[in-house]
This record gives sequence, structure tokens and C-alpha cells, in this order.
Amino acid sequence: MEKVKSMAEFILNGKKILAVDDEPDILQVLEEEILGVCPDCKFDKATTYGAAEKMLQTQTYDVVILDIMGVRGFDLLALAVSRDFKVVMFTAHALNPQALERAFKMNARAYIPKEKLGEIVSYLEAVLTNDYLPGWLFVVGKLMDFFNKKFGLGWEKKTALPL
Repeated sequence: MEKVKSMAEFILNGKKILAVDDEPDILQVLEEEILGVCPDCKFDKATTYGAAEKMLQTQTYDVVILDIMGVRGFDLLALAVSRDFKVVMFTAHALNPQALERAFKMNARAYIPKEKLGEIVSYLEAVLTNDYLPGWLFVVGKLMDFFNKKFGLGWEKKTALPL
């Protein structure tokens, strides 16, 4: 009996993804999550700013996943966006409304807490299938309860985010 493909497998099929994090175990889990759904993806990874910078300058990616801390994520975001790559910011230590707002203003497509690592495929689907603002609003909407618990109710009113 043939395995039925999931929607994510179709969306991610053949996509080239770069993940950058200074924690190799996080990269390993990302790779397992993504390739577990779509083994046809090309998955590159980097653990340093220098390696990521070189890959972003010399390769083409459908989506880039960037840690904020440890690898100068916002600097890499600027480079990736300048090359028209869709970028997902992925963080544990820079999990605050200011970093979320900065990611939005710098044209990241999503801002995902590492605590939601097990759901990364659904966020990548949203990034790949939506235009910038609708995709951003969709992802933030899915995470609003999480952000309200982390940041406190009303946090979004203290930002310039279009929520």
C-alpha cells in the first residue's frame, strides 16, 4: 500500500532549506523534523556566522531558519533578505517583544520560539505559501497564546506590529 503524502510533504517537496544555529543538537532536531516529513528537501546547516554568511552569499534557498543569538542572527537576516530569501527567526534567548518587532521590521517571515521546534514544519508551510504580511499574521496568530503567556497580556500594544 502506498503511503499518502502529507500537505507539508507537497509544500516542502524539493525545497532547499538552510538552518543556522550555534547548537548542533538543535540543528539535528530541525533536520529530523523537516526531513522526516519531506525527505526530498535539501537541508543545509551552519553553526557559525562565517559559515552561514558564505552559504547565504553563494547558494540559493527557499527558506532560511536563523537563530538570533550566538550566530549574529539579525546580521544574517539582513543578508538573507537582501537576496530575497524567506527567513524564519528561531530563538530561545532573544524571546521578547523587542526582538519580535525587530524581526518583523527587518522582513523576517516568522519569529518562532525554540519551544515550538516540534511544530516547525507547519510554520515553514505558512512561510512558503503566504505573502509576507498575511504569513506573518498567520504565524503570530498561531503563537498569540504562547506570546501572551511569555510576554504578558497587552504586550503587542507596546510594539509597532500590525496586529
